Amino acid sequence: MNDWIALEITVDALASEAIESAINQLGSLGTEINLLPIQQPRAQIVVIGYFDEKPDEDDLRFQISDSLRIFGYDQKALKKIAWCSVKDRDWLAEWKKHWKATEAGKFIIAPPWENVGQTDKIVIRIEPNMAFGTGTHETTRLCLEGISQIYRPEQTFLDVGTGTGILAIAAAKLARENAEKTVLKNQNLSVVSAAKILACDTDADSVRIARENAIANGVGEDIEFFDGSINELIPIFDFVCANLTTDVIVPLLPLLIEKTRSVLLLSGILLEQKETIDRELNKFQISNLKFEIAGEWISVIVNR
Repeated sequence: MNDWIALEITVDALASEAIESAINQLGSLGTEINLLPIQQPRAQIVVIGYFDEKPDEDDLRFQISDSLRIFGYDQKALKKIAWCSVKDRDWLAEWKKHWKATEAGKFIIAPPWENVGQTDKIVIRIEPNMAFGTGTHETTRLCLEGISQIYRPEQTFLDVGTGTGILAIAAAKLARENAEKTVLKNQNLSVVSAAKILACDTDADSVRIARENAIANGVGEDIEFFDGSINELIPIFDFVCANLTTDVIVPLLPLLIEKTRSVLLLSGILLEQKETIDRELNKFQISNLKFEIAGEWISVIVNR
């Protein structure tokens, strides 16, 4: 069994998501956040990325610096960078130790090995990997809660920046649950997806992983995935969800708004960026906004 190379980055706790994003951009095999040292919000923690070989040092420094900037953190949040060797078998063991099932709205997000037990909630199984969105981060939970409250199974759904596919899978599972209830009332019907669900990501690996997760959750035929971003050729959808970052959302706003018929759900926005996103939406004469907060993050619900 071969050893892996582990990149250990010590950082202010609040900036951990920015560092994890940078590590993923470098093509890591997976990431781990050591939460044990956290005693207060500004404490330091270690974010670990696993690699077959070391990435270029200049690329590493650039990705970390750029990610901290995008997420709105000072470069001083970075405290230490170190490399070490780790046995291949340690990776899955650490995930099983630290990643537990997470509730969000109508859903429970759980790794494949977690025994959820009897529940009225919809269970979504996500395999840990390099794609963003395991359901544990505040932005993902905000989106899942928004989908739980607002999305109707008959609505078409567009997931921009799908990551692991978790939001598109959530919509598809709601639609399939609704279809199954209809079948119980009309025994001669078959279970089919109620409305078109489309998910995209600019990262080809994320699209592949999202497709695999959709199949594992029994909705592989209900979601259409593609590698890329939204464009003028994409049709209008009833419900559009974009869990990105503010610097990505702002230039996409004209298209996101154009392609939304009823509800636009935005997240990946820091609380301190609330005024920025509010101002940008007002440029389109949109003021009917609903903000939700989770930790240092917010979501914005736009009703067209």
